[in-house]
Amino acid sequence: MRWVRCLLSATGLSLSPSTSWDWDWDARQKNSPSKATRYLLLVRHGQYDFSNGKLTPKGWEQAFATARRLKELNLPLQYIVSSSMPRAMETASAISSILESGVALLPTNELLREGAPYPDIPKRSSWKPPLSYHVDGARIEAAFRNYFHRAPPEQKKDSYEIIVCHANVIRYFVCRALQLPPEAWLRLSLKHASLSIICIRPDGRISLRALGDSGHLPPNLLTV
Repeated sequence: MRWVRCLLSATGLSLSPSTSWDWDWDARQKNSPSKATRYLLLVRHGQYDFSNGKLTPKGWEQAFATARRLKELNLPLQYIVSSSMPRAMETASAISSILESGVALLPTNELLREGAPYPDIPKRSSWKPPLSYHVDGARIEAAFRNYFHRAPPEQKKDSYEIIVCHANVIRYFVCRALQLPPEAWLRLSLKHASLSIICIRPDGRISLRALGDSGHLPPNLLTV
């Protein structure tokens, strides 16, 4: 029987790690005795018009739905920061308008703009931006290093930070944070206005709490 053959073949599976974990991935292991945990809430922008880069009416609905979801979570949010591209800025603005006034809307960050972070494997024949990788990849990696790190020693309480940006950027962030092959970013899919949550522990451990969560969106607002 097939299941018997599968079981027998699985008995030879190696249980040794296929990769090692870099505990000092953010170069802060020796200088971070903080006991605080950082939570990064990564929000993809809403649906947008390709002609002008701004949110469509449906995109605005998606953004406000995500804003309401974030408010329902009732987390002690610190700030919202977004890419400088219009669709991300508008999504961040919608979120800010729904959340409490104590959640600061920070200036936009050019590093968070959409781009091609890393050569994809398997390659897509319809998309070949080799020159973009050299420029976008370095920029998006700089964004990762700017936002992804364990809490500093002076931080005493857990923090919750919202980053509104783009699918390619978020997918790269997830692969990079989990120390997965960066070329796998294009194998992931994120819906518009979806929510991904990454937890960074004081000892450098990372956990992905949510990836592309769109459960707060009704079926008529689900777009990719």
